[in-house]
Amino acid sequence: MKQKILSSLIVLLMPFIVFCQNGTVQDASIPKDAPVNVKLTDFKNNVLNNEIVIFKSKLNGKEYQGLTDSLGKFSFRLPVGDKYEIYILGFKDSTLNENVLTIPPTTGKAYYKNPFVVDIQHMPAKSFILEDCNFETGKADLKEESYKVIDELVAYLNRKDDERIELGGHTDNVGNAKNNQILSEARANTVRTYLISKGIDPARVTAKGYGMTKPIASNKTAAGKAQNRRTEVTIL
Repeated sequence: MKQKILSSLIVLLMPFIVFCQNGTVQDASIPKDAPVNVKLTDFKNNVLNNEIVIFKSKLNGKEYQGLTDSLGKFSFRLPVGDKYEIYILGFKDSTLNENVLTIPPTTGKAYYKNPFVVDIQHMPAKSFILEDCNFETGKADLKEESYKVIDELVAYLNRKDDERIELGGHTDNVGNAKNNQILSEARANTVRTYLISKGIDPARVTAKGYGMTKPIASNKTAAGKAQNRRTEVTIL
């Protein structure tokens, strides 16, 4: 799992442990997991819906995930006696929360009746680059290997069905500014056309060319030029 670190706030409330009386619960029916209630908001307490939150076991690396609803919430269960790292899934990467959820083990006939309450504040990324979205030299024709990442963008937009995006086309400084501006617009529109062909509402996607005006690396090296030739997605 590709990760990036972003500071965020999490509040964990310990639930009550219930001790079953002899004869009231059979051993086989005693829960070996605990209920967990999750809520996800931004730093202004606006709910974040359709976000995937992942809890990763520190014991065995197993991942458990949930999808926030229209209220930014979901509920599920996690095995007891473990610690869980918490990630919020973005586009092709994830944000590691700064805290860990600990669910202490239970003994005998004890089990967790009330849920652990996990309140997370998170700031989603407002833009990202479509890595490996490449075009034929000097043209707006996509290379075959580019469709994989654009299909991943389609899946992302289907999940985040309330989001609108801008596709920004960017070039290096080879050639003149006018031609680079035209090329960047054509490339952004090529990606937009493909998204629409896959069922994405045209009203959700705009395309804009920036030419060579917004480099993110030096154009003095081949590596820098490659970074500047990019398609960038901005959440509107």
